[in-house]
Amino acid sequence: MAAVKTLLYLVVYPGLLFLFVYSTFCEWFDRKVYARLQNRMGPTHTGRGGILQPIADFFKLMAKEDIVPDRADKKLFKALPVVGLAVVLTAALLLPLWHYQPGASTFNSFQGDLIILLYLLSLPTLILFLAGWASTNAFSIIGGTRVLTMLFGYEVPLFLAVLSPAMLAGSWRLVEIAAFYQHRPYLLLVNLLGFAVALVCVQAKLERTPFDIPHAETEIVGGTFTEYSGKKLALFRLMTDVEMVVSAGLLSAVFLGGFGGGLILGFIQFVLKTLFVIFLLSLMRALTSRLRVDQVVAMAWKYLAPLAVLQLLIVILVKGLVL
Repeated sequence: MAAVKTLLYLVVYPGLLFLFVYSTFCEWFDRKVYARLQNRMGPTHTGRGGILQPIADFFKLMAKEDIVPDRADKKLFKALPVVGLAVVLTAALLLPLWHYQPGASTFNSFQGDLIILLYLLSLPTLILFLAGWASTNAFSIIGGTRVLTMLFGYEVPLFLAVLSPAMLAGSWRLVEIAAFYQHRPYLLLVNLLGFAVALVCVQAKLERTPFDIPHAETEIVGGTFTEYSGKKLALFRLMTDVEMVVSAGLLSAVFLGGFGGGLILGFIQFVLKTLFVIFLLSLMRALTSRLRVDQVVAMAWKYLAPLAVLQLLIVILVKGLVL
């Protein structure tokens, strides 16, 4: 019975099948919100309201010709899309969606899983850099270099912002952090500044406007993905969708009180809270225009990092004076 439950967890919920369906739905939601904010319709034809458009795009790419450049590092070029998707799927399994008992010991919940999740979410950035480098295309290399340059800007503020609620909760375990704020919802207000910083950093991690410099079509064709096509491009797009869901789930678990109340209620909370975070990301995308890569790094160190440190100081004061 335990083996069957583990298999269901890995394959069905919150495993591969759920993540594929929900991440494509979130892509449709993001595209719809972004379009409506620009007074456009967005996807309309495939499925009701265009809801099946991301799935149609995925299978269309899977059926297209898969080309590998002659000068590319062929083994690395072929392996990176699979490795990237595997990394974000593994990260998703650490989100506290099912076994919501702070005292229970489960294979997907342990002390320090927050650090592991942050580490796994850092790997796709390195994979995109290697993908650009392995392509040996000038545009791809420039895109990969920009990916790595941005990493040195937003990664430190993101870690500081996400770890602040963990310090206040006194735990590095996602289940315990979420349970702490569910019992003390008024303390969520203490972390509003950190939530804003983390939201901007996640937008940069996902390379969405105004941080879409690594694949700026008007400058470097497609950046990292210039030489990718067919199945490999489909896997990279799916990786990005799943990464968006996992990032939104992380912010929801740490800053919005998690997904407690059992399997059904936890699932409903997960959907509502992640869609709320994705809506905010879409709003930011619609309200801003592309920055230069040096502006991204400068903004991260001049504004985001000091604000994240300020959030840490607020947490230390609240923990010392109130708790």
